[in-house]
Amino acid sequence: MKKYMNRKITRMLCAALLLLTGTEHAKAQGPKAYTLFDSKGKEVSYQQMIDQLAGCDVVFFGENHNCPIAHWMELNVARSLYERHGDKLVIGEEMMEADNQLILDEYMNSQISYDRFEAETRLWDNYSTDYYPVVYFAKENNIPLIATNVPRRYANVVKNKGLLYLDSLSEEARRYLPPLPVPFEYDEGKSSEAFGLMQLLGGRTKGDTRLIAEAQAIKDATMAWFIARNLKHKFLHINGRYHSDSRDGIIPYLLKYRPGTTIGIITTIRQESVEQLDEENLGLADFYICVPEDMVTSY
Repeated sequence: MKKYMNRKITRMLCAALLLLTGTEHAKAQGPKAYTLFDSKGKEVSYQQMIDQLAGCDVVFFGENHNCPIAHWMELNVARSLYERHGDKLVIGEEMMEADNQLILDEYMNSQISYDRFEAETRLWDNYSTDYYPVVYFAKENNIPLIATNVPRRYANVVKNKGLLYLDSLSEEARRYLPPLPVPFEYDEGKSSEAFGLMQLLGGRTKGDTRLIAEAQAIKDATMAWFIARNLKHKFLHINGRYHSDSRDGIIPYLLKYRPGTTIGIITTIRQESVEQLDEENLGLADFYICVPEDMVTSY
């Protein structure tokens, strides 16, 4: 019995020593900028993530709009999927609006200058730091780039007057919208949770809660429609994480417009520690880019 106890104590001391050694090694390595986790919270390598996502028809990259790690990873994921799929890959972005597709195409084909593209495309304020790299990569490699989002004037009119108002728009205007009427069921609890996340990520959510939810719905449905229309083989879509987390937002509309589409989801989250995935974040995505809460932001 004494020998057994001595062996047990020895094993416990060894385990404690290994834990302390691992902790000291982690400290010696310095702070981590991010950790990748799979859907079960297991740490994975970048290559493991790409290997799985490469088999999906559509990969949604859900970002925090002001996260530099997310934007850097978007470029790397675009590169990796292009290496796998070549000219079968299409890229789409929430940050581009559907009625600017012609201007975007003209810039991508070098028919107009960058200055004219920048002046006429209603680019986001952080475009030059956060979105330019992926656009430039697509341009240099002749990858089709799709402006998937609804023109903001129509999202704004829905926020003020509701989805039914879209029926009064001209046939020309409807070219930039999904088929009407847009299916919508209001869930106050889910909407409130989404608006809290949007505010946390810098979104503007002032106004009537239901109308704001309807404005989000027209964005999600429009992005889904233009993904479905332009999906030939493989599609990478970049959007705010609240548009794809929990397989919600864009995804139910995409499956309505193109049933059977296989989907992979990346999300970007911030945690106090990146050593393990917090339980509250499970169920959001297939892969997580977990960055520390004190990571700098681009705005």
